[in-house]
Amino acid sequence: MDGKTRRWSLERTIVIAAVAFGVAAGSYGVASAASGSSSSGSQAAATSARQPWGHQRSDETLLTGDAATKVRDLALAKVPGGTIVRVETDADGNAAYEAHMVKADGTPATVYVSKAFAVVSVQTGMPGPPPNGASA
Repeated sequence: MDGKTRRWSLERTIVIAAVAFGVAAGSYGVASAASGSSSSGSQAAATSARQPWGHQRSDETLLTGDAATKVRDLALAKVPGGTIVRVETDADGNAAYEAHMVKADGTPATVYVSKAFAVVSVQTGMPGPPPNGASA
């Protein structure tokens, strides 16, 4: 009987240790995913999925104040249910200003606005390559 009790205690100890290790490892994985800890490759993919236009270019300036409000209002009127990602000047010459957005269905959109605060055009889908092979 004493031998059975010891074996059961050893087996029980091993099982409890294995379960504790599994819970700890699983908790670490969940915590890492929740905190955004990931490899740079998957982090870059997530960033580009949220912002298909990439980061703000150095030759474009974020809009503030009245100009930002007007461009936001015009863009939201043209893309109902969309979400503004950022509004900025447009260095590519399509218009004076641009609003980068995500449509309600997740499709990226860019609304181009003139200096007189009139919508020039709306581009939906992924942006094309820069003109003349220039880098962005």
